[in-house]
Amino acid sequence: MLNILGLAIGATTIDPVVAGETPSASTFGIAGGIWLLVANLIGLAVGGYVAARLSGTADDTDGVLHGLSVWAIGFLISAVLLGNAAAGAVNGVSRMVGGAAQGLGQGAGEAISAVAPAAREIDPRALAERLQAGLQTGGDPAAMTTDQRRAEMAQIVGNRISSGSADQGARDRLSQLVAAEYGIPAEEARTRVDRLEAEATRVAQEAETRARAAADAAANGAAVGAYWIFAAMLLGAVAAVLGARTGTRTTVRAMDRRLA
Repeated sequence: MLNILGLAIGATTIDPVVAGETPSASTFGIAGGIWLLVANLIGLAVGGYVAARLSGTADDTDGVLHGLSVWAIGFLISAVLLGNAAAGAVNGVSRMVGGAAQGLGQGAGEAISAVAPAAREIDPRALAERLQAGLQTGGDPAAMTTDQRRAEMAQIVGNRISSGSADQGARDRLSQLVAAEYGIPAEEARTRVDRLEAEATRVAQEAETRARAAADAAANGAAVGAYWIFAAMLLGAVAAVLGARTGTRTTVRAMDRRLA
């Protein structure tokens, strides 16, 4: 009930009509986290009190165990509900992706049906010979066709990206291909290749730095989140125990005066 009340209060603070009246996302997050923690502590304290009171026990240890049982069952149910919610979200995304894939498949089928009459007019032998000629590499760049030079340039650049570096022979060969392809002097082609090499190295270093920073931020975020969850669970256990101690019945010992 308290969590639903917090949701209602948070919804009333949203004012899309007047600019600046809606709290920021960070304010929503902090206020929602505090409300969620306080609501759970109150709920666990009341649950521990009721469990210990209705058990009829007058032993403090039994009362504490009843409160801890309420705490454990409460978090277990919460974990199950969160797991079901996450599974539902994953299923929804899967259905959405499946629907998109089905739509793409239908669109591809329609496109293929439309292109099929034109595709039948293409000579397969001519297409195969053109592709094979384009894949031939290693010859004199000046004697090669444009398709051959570009195919070899793509191969060299791909090897550079996959291996992370390129030897001097590969750079010289790429310079020759660039000079023959674009009709520029060898020095200018070598300058372009060196500039491309420097840019590729810079981009690779920046990507590695960003990846390391993102991994570090994710690890720190996971650690901080785990610490906060542990602290919330510990506070919940304390609240349930305090509620159970309050709800544990008190034994009143009566002494017979005649025996005294």
